[in-house]
Amino acid sequence: MMTSSEKSLQDLLDNEKEGKLISKKVVKYFVILAIALGIVSYFWRSEEDNSFVYKTEEVKLGSLTVTVSATGKLTPTNQIEVGSELSGIIESVFVDENDVVESGQVLAQLDTAKLNDAVEKSQAALIGQQASVAQALATLAETRTNLYRLRQLYELSDGEIPSQSQIDTAVANLRRAQADEKSSNAAVQQAEANLRSDKTNLSKATLISPIDGVVLKRSVASGQTVAASFQAPVLFTIAEDLRKMELHVDVDEADVGSIVKGQNSYFTVDAWPDRQYSASIHRVSFAADNTDDVVTYPTILDVVNTDLSLRPGMTGTAVITTLNLENQILVPNAVFRINLSANIDTVEPKKSVFGFLFPRSKKPKREVHTEQKAGLSKLWVLSKDGPTEIAVEIIATNQKYSAVLSDQLKIGSKVITSAIKEDL
Repeated sequence: MMTSSEKSLQDLLDNEKEGKLISKKVVKYFVILAIALGIVSYFWRSEEDNSFVYKTEEVKLGSLTVTVSATGKLTPTNQIEVGSELSGIIESVFVDENDVVESGQVLAQLDTAKLNDAVEKSQAALIGQQASVAQALATLAETRTNLYRLRQLYELSDGEIPSQSQIDTAVANLRRAQADEKSSNAAVQQAEANLRSDKTNLSKATLISPIDGVVLKRSVASGQTVAASFQAPVLFTIAEDLRKMELHVDVDEADVGSIVKGQNSYFTVDAWPDRQYSASIHRVSFAADNTDDVVTYPTILDVVNTDLSLRPGMTGTAVITTLNLENQILVPNAVFRINLSANIDTVEPKKSVFGFLFPRSKKPKREVHTEQKAGLSKLWVLSKDGPTEIAVEIIATNQKYSAVLSDQLKIGSKVITSAIKEDL
């Protein structure tokens, strides 16, 4: 039989054992509940978050300048290539690259020994032909006199003498003398032409500058042999006054309709990136260039190069002003790329209890936008009551702003340029 102290100790041990069993059951139930809540929260979809974060910009009144960009090369207004029509040896060269030359200035001289001999031969041949003409004239005079005397004698003798055959022979001799005289004259003309041709060749042996300008390139040296068999080789390239130049650019077919002669522009070159050079449209070609299915139109801009800082061949990036509007309602182009739904909830939605206990990871922010439309377009104005959609007419657009017309749009109104949506 147990004593009272032993009975108390046994009760204490029984109570402790029972408490451990209850704790294990609580932990077990809590784990099951947590797993159940996790499964429910995983499949539980909270209400869709339709809230937006807006960026706005105020509508303003100002001027709008529309420009077109094009790239091309700088060239002289007039560039001449000087070559040699004759083959031979270069005897002397009198100019070098970058030299300033005047019209008629001697650039180089070919060896003229053979050419001088040809001229002398032609002169001698001309003298011989001129002597032949003198001889033919003397023969012509003799035959004409002989025929005249025979005819006089025939009249005085009443046709007795000379005989008709003698008269016919004299007439034939006169005609041959006349033909010989004409042939001699023709030979003289031919000899004169040969002499002129040889003298021309002799003059071509001296290469001269046809214009006032600057020698851009020299492709020959003294002692070099020039061969002009099929075409004249280029020996010098001369540019006319470099204080006036041209910028040849290719304008895209989408922009060519807004470019006309006389429009002002500016351009930059890599050599002077911080400097803007003024230019004006000189000509827009009607003929198109098609390269890899890209259609462009060659356009020439007049350039003033007073300080000679620009050089032929430099690449210029031109910005052509095609339109300049004053006192226009201006909105940023970004407003036309916003596309908000008709029912916009700007209040943060309430999350369920599962959302607080087991929050889902946020998805990346996504910006809502659409493409801009020409003519009548819609934009969103943000007021106290929320976003309001209005229609406007686009007059013109540049890279950043658009000039619009609208009775509903006021100066200072805040237009939405960006709408960022967060999905939970």
